[in-house]
Amino acid sequence: MTATIAPALAPEDLDRLAAAKSLVLASGTDSVLAAALPSLPAAERAALAAHAPFSHVALLIFPETLDGLGEELARHGLETGPMRPSVVVRERLSRRYGVPAHDLTVGILRAPLADRAGSMCSLEIFVLLTSPELAHISADERRHGHESHFALAVPQADPIVLTGLRAAIAGQLRPDGGGYNGHEDTTVLYFRDAHHPAPACRRLELLCTGEFPRLLAAHRRESEPGTELLGLLTGAWATQAVATAVELRLPDHLTTTTNLTTLAAATGTDRDSLARLLRYLGTLGVVRATAAGYVLTELGVLLRSDVDGSMSALAQMYGGPFYESFAMLTEAVRTGAESYAKVFGAHHFTHLAAEPALADLFHRSMAASDAMFAELTHAVDLSGARVVVDVAGGSGALLSRVLDACPSAVGILMDRPEALAVAGPALARYATRCTSVAGDFTEAVPGGGDVYLLSRFLHDWDDARCHAILTTCAAGMPAGAELLIVERLLPESDETASLAVPWDIHMLCNVGGRERTASHYRALLADAGFELTDIRPLALDACVLRVRKAVPRP
Repeated sequence: MTATIAPALAPEDLDRLAAAKSLVLASGTDSVLAAALPSLPAAERAALAAHAPFSHVALLIFPETLDGLGEELARHGLETGPMRPSVVVRERLSRRYGVPAHDLTVGILRAPLADRAGSMCSLEIFVLLTSPELAHISADERRHGHESHFALAVPQADPIVLTGLRAAIAGQLRPDGGGYNGHEDTTVLYFRDAHHPAPACRRLELLCTGEFPRLLAAHRRESEPGTELLGLLTGAWATQAVATAVELRLPDHLTTTTNLTTLAAATGTDRDSLARLLRYLGTLGVVRATAAGYVLTELGVLLRSDVDGSMSALAQMYGGPFYESFAMLTEAVRTGAESYAKVFGAHHFTHLAAEPALADLFHRSMAASDAMFAELTHAVDLSGARVVVDVAGGSGALLSRVLDACPSAVGILMDRPEALAVAGPALARYATRCTSVAGDFTEAVPGGGDVYLLSRFLHDWDDARCHAILTTCAAGMPAGAELLIVERLLPESDETASLAVPWDIHMLCNVGGRERTASHYRALLADAGFELTDIRPLALDACVLRVRKAVPRP
C-alpha cells in the first residue's frame, strides 16, 4: 500500500512559485534595472548595476504546515537550505494586518538558481505558517503581492555608498519601509512603484550586509505617506515662521549676537517663544544651532536686510498680502479669476498703485529675484547693442546690468509712472545714458532699439493680453532688433522639477496670469509675428528666450 503525502502548498502558491522561478531564469541585472527604473539614465543604471547587481526574486507563500515543505519544493525543482527566521517581513505583516508579531511564524528559504547570464542568484521564499485564523492574510497577499520583489545586493556596503544608491533609487521609486535582520546581519530597504504596468516590477529591495541604523531610520520615515503629507500641510507654517523672523529683524540681529536673552530683548519677544521659533527655523535650514546659540546659515543670510540679493522683502510679501490671497485659492480654481482682487477689492497692480507702502514692498521683493539677471549678459552676447529698450522694466535692475556690460549702449526704461519712481535710484548713475518713458505698453513701445527686454512680465497676463503686448512690440521694433524675454518655463513633461510649477499657481491666484511651456511661448510669439530662436538657462530656474521678428515667407 502506497502512502499518500498531503501537499503542503496550495495550487495557487505552486503557480506563483513557478512564475517567480521563471522570472529569475529570464532576468539579469540590466533587464531588472531597465524594467524597474526605466526613466533612470543609462549611465546611472550602469553605475547602479556595478554597485548592486541582481540578487533574487522574492515572494510569500502560505503553507498550513511546515512538514514536508522542503520535499515538496524540491519536487518542483527548488532545492532549499535550512529555514532562517524572518524579522522584517514578519514585522511588516504584523503592522499591515494588526496581528501581534509573536503570533506570526515567518521564515526564509532560499533556492539557488542561475539568471539568464549564468550568474548565481536565488529565489527567496518567505513562508508564513498559515492557520485558518490567518486565512485573510494569505488571501490578501496572494491578491496584491505586497511582499513580492526584485532584489539588488550590495556586496561591499558602507554608509556613503548605501546612501548614494538609496538616493538614486528613491529618485525613481517611493521608499517602502525596510528593516534589519539580526539573524543574518542584513539591512534591507524596500522601494515601490504602485502604478508600474508590470506587477513584478512594482517593488525593489536593496540588500546589504551590516547594520545602518541612521540610514534605515531616515528611509522608514520617508516611507510613511502621512509624514510626507503633514510636511506639505504645514508648509504655511514655514512661510509664516520665515516672515515672522524677518518682521522681527531676527536675521539682522543674529549678525551681532547669538545669545538668546539678548536676541529676545532686541526683538521685543518672549524668550521661550523665541527659542521655539529658532528651533523651528533650524529645521527649515534658516539657522543652525551651535554651542553659543543660533547662527544664520547660507539661506538665512539672504533674509538679512543689508545684503545684496536680500529676500527679506519677498518673505514679507509672501507672508503678508500673497498669504492672504492664497487663502482664497479655492475660489480662483473654481472661477479662473485671481483671488487677490477678491481679497483686496482690486486687481494686483491697481491695488499696488493705490498703496505706496505696499508698492514699495512689492518692488523690493521683486529685486530679490534679480539674481537671474546676473547671468543674462553672459548667456547672451550684447556687445553690439547700441539702444536697449526695457519694456515694463520696473526697478531697472535688468537694464542697469545690461548697461554695465555694454558701456557704449544707451537705455530706455518704459513702465507705469509709479514703477518708474522706484527705478530712479537704481538708474541714477546712468543719467547720461538712460531715459525713462512713462507709457502703456499695450499701445506702443519706444522705437529705434536694437535690443528689447521683457522680463518677468508676460506671466502676469492671460494669452489675449500677451498677444496684444507682443503685437505692440512687433509693431514698434525695427526689423533687425532682438527681443529678450526672461521667464520661468513650465516643463514639457511632469518628470522635470521646476519652480515654474508652483509659480503658475501663484500667477493664477495673485495676478490672473500663468507660466507657460516653451512650446506655448513659441506659439504665442508666432501669432504676434515673432520667431523663437534660442533658449538659455538663468539662475532661479529662469530662462532667457531669444526672439526675432519673423521673416515674411513669399
